[in-house]
Amino acid sequence: MTVTQSIDFAAAIPWEQIRYNEQGLVPAIAQDYLDGTVLMLAWMNPESLQKTLETGEVWYWSRSRAELWHKGATSGHWQKVRSLRYDCDSDAILISVEQVGDIACHTGERSCFHQVDGQKLAPAADTLSELYKVICDRRDHPQENSYTCKLFAGGDNKILKKIGEEGAEVVMACKDGDKAQIAAEVADLLYHTLVALAHHGVELRDIYRVLQERRQ
Repeated sequence: MTVTQSIDFAAAIPWEQIRYNEQGLVPAIAQDYLDGTVLMLAWMNPESLQKTLETGEVWYWSRSRAELWHKGATSGHWQKVRSLRYDCDSDAILISVEQVGDIACHTGERSCFHQVDGQKLAPAADTLSELYKVICDRRDHPQENSYTCKLFAGGDNKILKKIGEEGAEVVMACKDGDKAQIAAEVADLLYHTLVALAHHGVELRDIYRVLQERRQ
C-alpha cells in the first residue's frame, strides 16, 4: 500500500522554517482526519519529513533504533497524510492522517493515549462521535428507563417519527429567528439522527467520509 503522489501543499509551506531540537528532531502529533482523535506522538527529522511529503505516508524517526521508521511497514497500519501543519513557534508538527486499520498504537489500541489512572479508556474525539458511542452502547446494553433504549425498542416507526418532528421544530425555530432555540432544536435533530444511524448499523465515520469527499 504505497502512495506515489506527492503532497500538493509541500512546496507551498516553508518547511525549512521548522525548528528542530538539539538532536535534530521535532515532535509530530498524528490526529485522525475525521473525528480529531489524537492517535500518537512521535518524532521526525528533516529526512523523515521529506519522505512523508514525497510519499503521502507518514515516516518518523525512531530514537530507540536510530533509524527512519515508515509507520505501518511491519503492522500494516499505515498513516496516509491528509494535511500537515506546524505550530506558532515552528517547533511541533500536527499531521492529520487516515489511519489504516484504525489502529495507531503498537498495543493494538486505536490511540496511544488510551490510559487513564491505569485503566484503558477510549480516547476522546469530537462531540458527535462521543455521543454516537453512548448511543451505540445503549443499543448494545439496554438500560431501564433510558430514553434512547425506548427509541430503539420502538424501531423505525418511533425513531423516524421523532426525526420528522424534530425536523419540523428546526424549521419553526429558524422561521422565528431565535438563535438559542435553533441551536437546541438542531441538537435534538442530530441526536435522533444518530439514533437512526445506530439502529441501521451505519457508522458516523461513514457520514464524515461522505462530507470529506464532498468538500474535496
